[in-house]
Amino acid sequence: MIPRYTRKEMAKIWEPESKFSKWLEIEILACEALEKLGEIPSGVSKRIREKAKFDIRRIDEIEKQTKHDVVAFLTNVAEYVGEESRFIHLGLTSSDILDTSLAMQLKEASQLLIDDLNEILSVLKRIALEHKFTAVIGRSHGIHAEPTTFGLKMALWYSETKRNLERMERAKEVVSYGMISGAVGTFANIKPQVEEYVCKKLGLKPAPISTQVIQRDRHAEFMSALAIIASSLDKFATELRHLQRTEVLEAEEYFSEGQKGSSAMPHKRNPITAEQISGLARVIRGNSMAALENIPLWHERDISHSSVERVIFPDSTILLDYLLVKFRNLLDKLLIYPERMKENVMRTKGLIFSEAVLLSLARKGVLREDAYVMVQRNAMRSWKEGLGFKELVLQDKDIKKYLSDKEIDVCFNLNHHLENVDFIFKRVFGE
Repeated sequence: MIPRYTRKEMAKIWEPESKFSKWLEIEILACEALEKLGEIPSGVSKRIREKAKFDIRRIDEIEKQTKHDVVAFLTNVAEYVGEESRFIHLGLTSSDILDTSLAMQLKEASQLLIDDLNEILSVLKRIALEHKFTAVIGRSHGIHAEPTTFGLKMALWYSETKRNLERMERAKEVVSYGMISGAVGTFANIKPQVEEYVCKKLGLKPAPISTQVIQRDRHAEFMSALAIIASSLDKFATELRHLQRTEVLEAEEYFSEGQKGSSAMPHKRNPITAEQISGLARVIRGNSMAALENIPLWHERDISHSSVERVIFPDSTILLDYLLVKFRNLLDKLLIYPERMKENVMRTKGLIFSEAVLLSLARKGVLREDAYVMVQRNAMRSWKEGLGFKELVLQDKDIKKYLSDKEIDVCFNLNHHLENVDFIFKRVFGE
């Protein structure tokens, strides 16, 4: 299934046309509110809406002289509106426009990211259900541990992605605050009713209190959510890269017709998408640090945060959108090799069942320390000599004092490790 949108939609949010359109809408809504309050003549806001336009090239031209983007914008709009432009920006400060429009942009970007995450959840759920009982070796420290299933691996990612969806929804909420409160946030020259009117029309909430800016802890929380999501993608991609290693090869990125893996080695099939995801996640994590640095500002505000945000918000939202779409497509076409998984489960000649033997001895009354010695000496011999662990256990006289052949055979039952898969799936998927 193709996502309902493309990455171009995310980029459009940050283009000058979108930004200035939002600025203009905020200014016009403020005029409407002032008119309702009787502070400007009746009919003015309608005439302003009819006449108001902007020209991006003209704004850039004016800004070269003014060195101030909002002043350049207002000057250009005034050229279209004429005399009644004196009512535009009445009692407002630049950050009223900048921070409120930024809230609009971040809210829109958040929704696209939320849609991305929902797409990934659907794919993860499908793969998890398909491979619910596909046995795969579990690893700790990169070393074979005990069996799990590929479905459980996907269910784990589903659960984490669901938490990331919740984080993104909270992040959307926390940045969806606007302000129209004047030079230092005291409403000295603009009534609070204007802020309430504008924010309601824009689908935002008024910031309960602001200085000349909305406080940057909100934006840092947003960027932290993006960084966590990117780090989860990095985690998933790193696992897929490990699974594609030649010695493992339990899953593999789709390799298309005509694709080349190396300029020198025609046999190469590399996990390039997963590596891209791991690499680019670092950029978003770095940007989140910049957002944290933006929290402390001088007094009621400075503009040290402004230049940073012009980079990190467009870059991070566009990049995360890109990574989420790439990861979804990677999952959707993922090549999964159950037979190889089965081979790898048995690669260590039964060593993965050592805990079952240990616990069986303990249940027979053997001290854990003594049982550990019995089991470990056979395990180490299996490692060194390449012998079957079960055969060694069956030949161990100390173990045989407590366990019969049948009881030992039960210890090596793979299905024992899959008995609670349904239970875990019900907790994860609620079905």
